[in-house]
Amino acid sequence: MPTRRRLLLAAPAVLAGCVQPATGPQGQPDPHAAHHGLFERLNQPGRTGLPAQAAVQHVFDSPAPRAARPGRWAARAALPLPRSEMAWAVALQGRLHLVGGYGEQRVDRPYHHAYDPATDRWSPRAPLPLGANHVGVAAEGDTLYAVGGFIEQNRKPHAECFAWSARDDRWRRIAPLPQPCGATACVMAGGVLHVIGGAVGDTFETKRSVDWHLVYDAGGDRWRRAAPLPTARDHTGTVAANGLIHVIGGRVDSFHTNSNLHHSYDPRSDQWTMRHPLPTARSGHGAVLVGGRIFVMGGEGTNRVFGQNEAYDIAQDGWQHYAPMPTPRHGLGAAAIGDTIHVAGGGPVMGGGVQSAVHEAFTVPATAAG
Repeated sequence: MPTRRRLLLAAPAVLAGCVQPATGPQGQPDPHAAHHGLFERLNQPGRTGLPAQAAVQHVFDSPAPRAARPGRWAARAALPLPRSEMAWAVALQGRLHLVGGYGEQRVDRPYHHAYDPATDRWSPRAPLPLGANHVGVAAEGDTLYAVGGFIEQNRKPHAECFAWSARDDRWRRIAPLPQPCGATACVMAGGVLHVIGGAVGDTFETKRSVDWHLVYDAGGDRWRRAAPLPTARDHTGTVAANGLIHVIGGRVDSFHTNSNLHHSYDPRSDQWTMRHPLPTARSGHGAVLVGGRIFVMGGEGTNRVFGQNEAYDIAQDGWQHYAPMPTPRHGLGAAAIGDTIHVAGGGPVMGGGVQSAVHEAFTVPATAAG
């Protein structure tokens, strides 16, 4: 059986059908040349290239069967500045929105950037009232919700929640969470906001995953509890599809104990059901619904940053792997606009020490998008 570990320097074979990296001596991929100036360290100002340890940590192979049409990736306009640990992104009115995260040597940024695929440009929007990382986000109509987050590096959560209006580019406070939490899964299902799992703890020693499941009553501006997640975890990939909520992967307390669990929740019965597990256990990944498939890309583990792009066929309850991301990242922002999945920012090496401005887009093959 071929090894699942592939060095970045072996990327051409893995990335067949994808955008190709710049080449160095003897035609070998040169990641430093490919993305020079798109990265920045948390402890040192100034742009840099892809860190050397990426060559050891980046992996691309998946144990899932390969899709007949793997799709293609292409570079898009880079973020205005390197960012990571936003936790997630959201599509709203045909634009990609990224909120909060690490950037410019701080972990409590209130940044809010929006990307317009029609012009291939990023533009600033009203910043978060409270800067934080690992902010949960979801959107409905012309409203973007921002839920909780950490005010220190992946720890010390807060309970504040906000709603942003696309009409007047303004945030307003909504009812806070019953308890502070970060790295939650936020998703709209049937016009209702669900907040699932997450992590609590003010120090790395006390930080732990939770199984909380909260539902927001917009009319009454209050939260109620629903059936808890069967296994407590955070940094999951979560989407709504066909009336169900899918919670995929994530970590149990730490990325050293990543999970491949995949559960779906039915709001009508308030019950959870086990689904076919994620082929590559990971956390800090993106999860995006296109057509009848949930695409899961990126993420991290112990000394690993994943490029895998695995898709779950909802009707078949099975997985295939598609063309992996050319630049593996975790703590990224991923969302679909039409049949194109945009993945922006994120950390190219394990942990939060390096941020990126990389923005790559995956065009879902017609057979998968239909």
